[in-house]
Amino acid sequence: MLEIERKFLVAKDKWDEVLKSSFATISQAYIVNSKEKTVRIRIKDTKAFLTIKGETKGVTRTEFEFEIPVNQAISMLEIFQLKVLKKKRFEIWFKNTLWEVDVFEDGLSGLIIAEVELETEEATYEKPSWIGEEVSHLPEYYNANLINRL
Repeated sequence: MLEIERKFLVAKDKWDEVLKSSFATISQAYIVNSKEKTVRIRIKDTKAFLTIKGETKGVTRTEFEFEIPVNQAISMLEIFQLKVLKKKRFEIWFKNTLWEVDVFEDGLSGLIIAEVELETEEATYEKPSWIGEEVSHLPEYYNANLINRL
């Protein structure tokens, strides 16, 4: 499966004014974390996932995701003594486009990144007023690299 995703910084002052619905609490860690591939464990509220991603080319990469039992995900985090990235994820619909907004916690507190998944790299979409600079091509904003800042 292909994932085509654009990432943007969020203007905090404008984000504070956005009417938000509920959010998901996410904890994630990486078993393999290289430029060529990542293997991630993610616990999202009451579900857990094992995700394998290939190298990003443009804003596209391969992605395979499998739901796994939460107790196994917790065991992997503990057994492998993995650093855990924590964030709250809000889903905001704007002009028929779903924006996933991650509000990072702990050592990344203050960082807010919005992502939009697209059908093609050329797909058009409208940006909400709280969307700032595009960081899709800046590896330092990939979650796999943000975790190294913890």
